[in-house]
Amino acid sequence: MIRYRVVSGILFAGACLAGLPSAAPEERPNFILFLTDDQGWADAAFAGHPYLKTPALDRLAREGTWFQQFYVASTVCSPSRAAFLTGREPARFHLHGHLADHRTNAARHMPDWLDPGVPSVARLLQAAGYATAHFGKWHLGSGPGAPEPSAYGFDTCRVVNGNGPPLGGEGAERDPFFRARSTALIVDEAIAFLREHRRRPFYLQVWTLLPHAPLRPTPEQLAVVEGLQPRADAPGFGPWMRSYLAAARDLAGQMRVYAASIADLDAQLGRLLDTLDALGLSSNTLLLFSSDNGPEDYRISNAANAGVGSTGPLRARKRSMYEGGIRTPGLVRWPGRVPAGRVDRESVVSALDWLPTVCRLAGVALPQGFDPAGEDVGDLWTGGAPRPRRTDLHWEWLFRVWGEEYQPPMLAIRSGPWKLFAQHDGSRVELYRIPDDPGEHRNLAEREPEVAGPLRERLQRWAAALPSSEARAKAAKGGRPVDGGGRGGKP
Repeated sequence: MIRYRVVSGILFAGACLAGLPSAAPEERPNFILFLTDDQGWADAAFAGHPYLKTPALDRLAREGTWFQQFYVASTVCSPSRAAFLTGREPARFHLHGHLADHRTNAARHMPDWLDPGVPSVARLLQAAGYATAHFGKWHLGSGPGAPEPSAYGFDTCRVVNGNGPPLGGEGAERDPFFRARSTALIVDEAIAFLREHRRRPFYLQVWTLLPHAPLRPTPEQLAVVEGLQPRADAPGFGPWMRSYLAAARDLAGQMRVYAASIADLDAQLGRLLDTLDALGLSSNTLLLFSSDNGPEDYRISNAANAGVGSTGPLRARKRSMYEGGIRTPGLVRWPGRVPAGRVDRESVVSALDWLPTVCRLAGVALPQGFDPAGEDVGDLWTGGAPRPRRTDLHWEWLFRVWGEEYQPPMLAIRSGPWKLFAQHDGSRVELYRIPDDPGEHRNLAEREPEVAGPLRERLQRWAAALPSSEARAKAAKGGRPVDGGGRGGKP
């Protein structure tokens, strides 16, 4: 079992102070990472959802750029969040699945929390004079000994699924509608932070609990979607989604609950955008909106309602490395700097790019010897022509994929237009040309051996270079060692 102790002090403060711009600190851009939980790639009206009402998200799409090929670094929450924060692939921290209690973590050969000694975007900006805050879901470690967000560079926090000051105060989670009202509580904290720090550069994380299961909207929230009668074959759902929704136990009831939850989440995002405008902060604030992974599967025990999130034309859902599990909303807004109303269908952008891009825009040098897995995509965010990635993207998932008709390979790589799957031993190769086949219907591995062979070798080299892992060793022998968080509907 791997356990980490808190590393005292700021390890990289001196390094990240180098390279600051000559502009006054208040002229440096602000940053907001608005991250939802289990929201599908197409869970918004602007993305073609036939039933969800999302005026605030639609506004973001009008006022910013939608990167349609935005990828997270994992199929589930904790490792995905670690990648946003650190710019590193989560397998390097032995984060193979979601963080839970010590017994569950030990069974999956995982640490109990993210190592606080690793450079984080919050700590780097904090050392450069930014005010930093985290409000909402943490899920990077909790329980006895787990560091609070302050250990990772946050001045202020209110958390759920973590140690530290609790969202809403002590006992707030006893409210039967706590989750339904949680987004408003998170945005309340964010708005108070903005008002207090509006004259100082800031870095703010707004990480919601919704639309993660279980969903239980208030009567007032449900009233907004009264009378909704969804159909599985509605426009906006691709072939995989239509088949999936057609098998839902109670599509009308499930979709009403989901639509009500998304509507409230959207309303709270609208409050945040309105506050940025009212405080005169919009023109100097870059906001990224995304989700930690794809939508939940309704076959998970507590997720009947959360399990009808839409992947649009994409295949599969949370826990899967097919597109529906790892491609999420990617909206970037920075009025006057990020083109408004633009849709970038070509550029492949990753959560791993958040740290290097934010640091470069803030004028903060990376620590010497620190090599993030992502790349600076500021040129793409601020209107540059779509271009190929300079770096490959990699994924690893060692556990069961609930809902799949068979268990897909455990490794994946995205390079240029190609995405390849394989086992650690190089077997079970699948190859897809994603721009032409986003639903991953046509396996081209046998037809394109000159593409599949080199990609498979690169993927195996990447996996071989990862830190040794008992979980990986068991998986490589042909078995998925333990459940990665399935039937119990874990966070």
